[in-house]
Amino acid sequence: MTILQAILLGIIQGITEFLPISSSAHLVLVPFLLNWKLSEKEAFVFDVLVQMGTLIAVIIYFRKDLVAIIKAFVQGIIKREPFKDYDSRSGWLIILATIPAGLIGVLFKDKIEASFGNVVMVAIMLLITAGLMFAAERLGKKTRSGESLSWLDALVMGLFQAAAVFPGISRSGATISGGLLRQLERKTAARFSFLMSIPIMAAAGLLSVFDLLELPKLSSFLPVMSVGFITAEVVGYLAIAWLMKFLTKKPLWYFSIYCVVIAVVTLIVNYVR
Repeated sequence: MTILQAILLGIIQGITEFLPISSSAHLVLVPFLLNWKLSEKEAFVFDVLVQMGTLIAVIIYFRKDLVAIIKAFVQGIIKREPFKDYDSRSGWLIILATIPAGLIGVLFKDKIEASFGNVVMVAIMLLITAGLMFAAERLGKKTRSGESLSWLDALVMGLFQAAAVFPGISRSGATISGGLLRQLERKTAARFSFLMSIPIMAAAGLLSVFDLLELPKLSSFLPVMSVGFITAEVVGYLAIAWLMKFLTKKPLWYFSIYCVVIAVVTLIVNYVR
């Protein structure tokens, strides 16, 4: 992998991690469509570790929310009133929403890694993402605010996040759709979607450190990974800010159209080759 390739993939990761069009799919499909011959092991480790850049982006963007949640969470435990206020309750709901994806990631790690090499499956998963977002917009009433967020909302969105461990199922698209199907407002669903992504992204990044250490020529790969990391962090922050504004007025199905187009193009290219 070259520095130029790392920059391009970092830009793609930064944009697609938060926009509901599947970052994992794009990190698989872009090298395929451009006919890059990348090491599968290197590519997988790069894809997961560059997510740490977007993790930093979401932490910076929601830093005030996170400080309030952590402070209230700790105080709630100390005072033995863990669910008294909204911020304290949010901390517990984030933990609950993280459990399904964590279990799936640990139990099916090998199958998840193998799926990154199957472009046809990735394209099909993109079509599923498109259908899910379209259905959520049609069926969701979008009437509930963040104050009404419940354990069932968190669990439903957590189950949708678990499905997104496979490339092609957009994590943000799936979890926001899950929130809309629970009648949450778009902005409320998006905010919780981003907050609940933090633990699972951090865990995936830390686990990939072990894979990174097993790579041959590690010293030559680190500069490439660092460039992708920084690029993804900067672009990711801008993508979050844009999407939060977009979802206050516009529906998710705009992204459904894009997912269908990129999936069909991938299937056509794969067939021709």
